[in-house]
Amino acid sequence: MLKDLKEGNDIKGSSFAFGSFALKAMEAVYLTDKQIEASRVALTRHMKREGQVWIRIFPDRVLTRKAAEVRMGKGKGNPEGWVSAIRPGRIIFEVDGVSMQTAKESLDLAAQKLPIKTKFSIRRDYQA
Repeated sequence: MLKDLKEGNDIKGSSFAFGSFALKAMEAVYLTDKQIEASRVALTRHMKREGQVWIRIFPDRVLTRKAAEVRMGKGKGNPEGWVSAIRPGRIIFEVDGVSMQTAKESLDLAAQKLPIKTKFSIRRDYQA
């Protein structure tokens, strides 16, 4: 399933664009729309809707699958869901407007909903 993900680290989405704190991916994986939404809900609920949250990824690839016991050929399978291709170094969520402790706890809770290793990052020019 991961054969079409390019090897190496992500360059395009690896720097901060909006917030002061971020959740960064450390592995290559396809994240489904349901996994992204579950982690977003956990993140915003723990922050008690304070501050801002930016979702830096979007599930833009369709995941198709043929039914069981279907013969070869006869075209592509039916759409099963949507996925986002994630490479190491990609920022998944950015947070701003909350304390560092609240951001770390919230992003750790969101990371538990994802099937990959992640890392908490702080913007270089962050002033406490």
